[in-house]
Amino acid sequence: MVGVVERQYSNGVDQTVSLATASSVPGDNYLKVRFVGGGGPDGAPTLGFQRFTETGMSREMARAAPGVAMRRASTFLQNAYGPFSYASGRSRGGDTCIYAWQQIRSRSGGIGRDLGMIQVRARLCDTDASERELLNVMYGFTITGSFGGKIWNPYGLPSAVDTSIGAVGKPVYPDAPKTVAISYGHRTPAPVRVRVVSAPKPRATAAKADAAVITGPRVPLPGSAGAPSAASAGGEDAGGQTPPQATVTVPSPACMGANAKTPACN
Repeated sequence: MVGVVERQYSNGVDQTVSLATASSVPGDNYLKVRFVGGGGPDGAPTLGFQRFTETGMSREMARAAPGVAMRRASTFLQNAYGPFSYASGRSRGGDTCIYAWQQIRSRSGGIGRDLGMIQVRARLCDTDASERELLNVMYGFTITGSFGGKIWNPYGLPSAVDTSIGAVGKPVYPDAPKTVAISYGHRTPAPVRVRVVSAPKPRATAAKADAAVITGPRVPLPGSAGAPSAASAGGEDAGGQTPPQATVTVPSPACMGANAKTPACN
């Protein structure tokens, strides 16, 4: 609900309840409720009675949803307040629209009783909703207004108790029969699945070698410049003399493998 505009008349009240609109069709979504009967402010204009006719509904639909070809539904429908009718159509941009109307009036009305009347009109257009989803509004609204005095009661006498209660051969089960679910509201975008591909793990030996090259200290070969002496590595001997360094000979690459036994390499 976005807002409510109310107009008072000498014989009734007219309300337009504006609803949130997400559509490219010109105009806003709304519920129009008209209470006919009772007394209003002195000097206010008179609210004329308008019957629901084929010609009148066609004109109202054309004004409510311009450019949309509306087709009246032939199915009998009824909400908590009685029967209602509607028409639906789709715009060139793909929007779904419905225009519904309902008249609430007592069947037992007569002289001096149940003379009030309520008319409801609904205009709904949406870019994403289906016809059945938009139709949910006609089942979900509740009329909280009332007339002053029983003479204007538009609902008539209360309905009689269901004859099946207490009767033989009329079982009543704990679970009510299931009905078709109809809903309408803002939709949450479906989550997008992302496929995660794990990179192959490097071999353990390669990882250790890379770590030694990158993070490990540079260790010089024994006997080369900068190599630690036995004193720095293990201290002086028992006699206070520095032990002689061991001489290490690095073989030539030509003396590796089977060539290690040749005279040139010995």
